[in-house]
Amino acid sequence: MVTAGLALPAIGSAGLGAKEAVSGFNSLPSDFTAPPLSQASTVYDADGGVIATVYNRDRTVVPSDQISPLMKSALVDIEDNRFYEHGAIDLKGVLRAINKNAASGGVSQGASTLTQQYVKNVFVDEAGDDQQAVLAAQAQTIGRKLKEMKYAIKLEETLTKDQILTNYLNITFMGEQAYGVEAASQRYFSVHAKDLSLPQAALLAGIVQSPTGYDPIVNPKQSKERRDTVLRKMAQYGTITQAQADQAIASPITLNVSRPQQGCITAAQGEGFFCDYVKKVVTTDPAFGASSADRQALWKRGGLQIHTTLDPKAQQALQQSVSTHVYASDKAATAMSVVQPGTGKIIAMGQSRPYGVNDNQTTINLNVTKAMGGGLGFPTGSTFKPIVAAAALENGITPSQSYPSPYSMPWPDMKSCSGTRVHTSGDVHNDSTSLVGPFTMGPAMAQSVNTYFVSLEGDAGLCNVVQMANKLGISQQAGGDTLQQVQSMTLGSNALTPLEMASAYAAFAAHGTYCTPTAISSVTTADGKSLSVPAPDCRPVMSTGTADSITTMLKGVVQDGTGAQAGLSDRDSAGKTGTTNAGRQVWFVGYTPELSAATVVSDVAAPTSLDGQSIGGHTVDQAFGGTLAGPIWRDAMSGALDGTSPQSLTTVPLQ
Repeated sequence: MVTAGLALPAIGSAGLGAKEAVSGFNSLPSDFTAPPLSQASTVYDADGGVIATVYNRDRTVVPSDQISPLMKSALVDIEDNRFYEHGAIDLKGVLRAINKNAASGGVSQGASTLTQQYVKNVFVDEAGDDQQAVLAAQAQTIGRKLKEMKYAIKLEETLTKDQILTNYLNITFMGEQAYGVEAASQRYFSVHAKDLSLPQAALLAGIVQSPTGYDPIVNPKQSKERRDTVLRKMAQYGTITQAQADQAIASPITLNVSRPQQGCITAAQGEGFFCDYVKKVVTTDPAFGASSADRQALWKRGGLQIHTTLDPKAQQALQQSVSTHVYASDKAATAMSVVQPGTGKIIAMGQSRPYGVNDNQTTINLNVTKAMGGGLGFPTGSTFKPIVAAAALENGITPSQSYPSPYSMPWPDMKSCSGTRVHTSGDVHNDSTSLVGPFTMGPAMAQSVNTYFVSLEGDAGLCNVVQMANKLGISQQAGGDTLQQVQSMTLGSNALTPLEMASAYAAFAAHGTYCTPTAISSVTTADGKSLSVPAPDCRPVMSTGTADSITTMLKGVVQDGTGAQAGLSDRDSAGKTGTTNAGRQVWFVGYTPELSAATVVSDVAAPTSLDGQSIGGHTVDQAFGGTLAGPIWRDAMSGALDGTSPQSLTTVPLQ
């Protein structure tokens, strides 16, 4: 009878539409499983502090006992006052609808119960941001009404009335980006749903019918009229007394609005870039789903408690250093990543321009590859030389290896991993005409002698250098291009990222063990289930002797070499400077036993020489890694390690 009645306007006097409606109703599957509702996820630092709240839908699902009884009563009285008396379908309401539909010639009134409305909301929520799918889920058609009824019947066979009402209050949209009663209570009144007063509950119940039309922020007059209608209904049905209704109606609408604060852009200590990196990990790593669609669905569904490796003390020190040494308004920018040797944990990550979309802000994470939300990376300059030295040591060349190392020399021919001869015309030269050999490996590292390391690269074998870089997590350039297997590789001609370089140097600090960088320590779903997270892949990539020899050389760099202004005064440190052609980029990459970090300064829009630019309130005469990037690294590392007991780096005789 119900299906025939609803079909009445469409069938006229033929009587055939009713049969088709009944047939269609019977053919619908009865299984109805409401998917998990999308909720807000929270990203935490290593100490449990909140970095940011992120969501596709601003919703916090709450159980029945965390919703005010006044809220439940108000919604029932205004939307479906016989909710506890009828089944999934309200027969009296349907009969009224049949008469009205027959008179109007369309489905003008569907007599939907709260259970049916809940089913419709499930389909709307599943449609997400697909506007066509949303419209289809809301369409006033006989087919949709039949489907809604069939699933409502099944739902009332499996859930109690209170469960259905609670589910409805958790799913429904209440305007101002708030989904569900808890988010709406916070948005309009800054209270929890369990603490709603009578006027507040009535206002929210009234919003449900038209979240835009009855928005109390935008349309306060219409919202109050609707709220008062709800209060009169509550008095009419005996939920409250007339005196209570009159008192509430006499009260003005009083809001205490909490604007939505969500997304990585709200991170307070510059963690926005790290937060964005965490999102990229969840949506790209197979640990969180076999397919991209699965991972995107997990992120959109939300409700995740994501605990990360970020150390708030180190992050604060990093942010303080990068923002004071390089201003957000400067033409140049700086980026820095800090990792823990032996674990791969990302301890801190930030840059001088804040995370955002306004002037002097950016959402491009200069610390990571393009695939993970970054840019095209930066040529690394001489910070690549320790990787060449490691390849040489692993292939039997000793630190005592001496080369004439003149100021200038022709590029030697080499062979790529494919066996192709690599030839470059012209000469390679050192930074100063007075910088001439002969040199052995340690002094050449301290003084960053280009001609020495080109000779060393030739003897070590260009392909061996490439393979060492691969072992240290460097398999392609930041933008996705393959590594250039050319003689200038030792001078840092490939564009890489601070996170890659910090992780590579961490292997030297960890006596030859390289760990892939990791940002997430644990993830828990809304129902308390722990998810598997990407485990750090730690593996030996060089001998302990090789790693400790590199440490010995790099310790010399900060003691009396090009990195003297970057060295830490209260503890052992080691590192390497890097300056690219014409001073377009400057680097310092270094480590202590506890932390490894990489800092780069570059004009990111259209890289030009840093010479003569105003950076951090000072005009740079000539940019060098040791004098520009080095102090940024030093101050960030000093702050991160402040209060900890100094540990010693392992050094060995260079023979």
